[in-house]
Amino acid sequence: MEYVKRKDLEIDALPGRGLRRAIGKNSHFDSDSMCVGYALYHKEYGVMQPHHHAEETVIITRAEKGWVAWGDDEHNLDHKAPLEEGMILHIPENEWHAFYYEEGGCVEIIFIYGDTKNCRPEDNKKEENNHAGNNERDS
Repeated sequence: MEYVKRKDLEIDALPGRGLRRAIGKNSHFDSDSMCVGYALYHKEYGVMQPHHHAEETVIITRAEKGWVAWGDDEHNLDHKAPLEEGMILHIPENEWHAFYYEEGGCVEIIFIYGDTKNCRPEDNKKEENNHAGNNERDS
């Protein structure tokens, strides 16, 4: 068994959120089977852009004036729900969504993916770039 305290996980500042990667690729504990960590949506990281990815479970650990929006595409997030601590969200694969908060608010979550593929748009771009670079070298 391995363990780590949240405060000991480095913050990876990404557009719209700060991640503390606990388990998965590029995480404190390496895993090819799952991806787990914390995300903080707060003004210091900017506004979250609508995005989609692999199926995800989210546990709300803190919600101050925050909500989640989701919909059919990035320009049509017509469903909204206020968030509160203790809520569990199930986000189907490729469903467009984003977390938001009012002035002075924030949202913090635990994210859980049953795989390490297609978890984050930023990571997907890095993998695509690495794959393209490998193909160029192989040619």
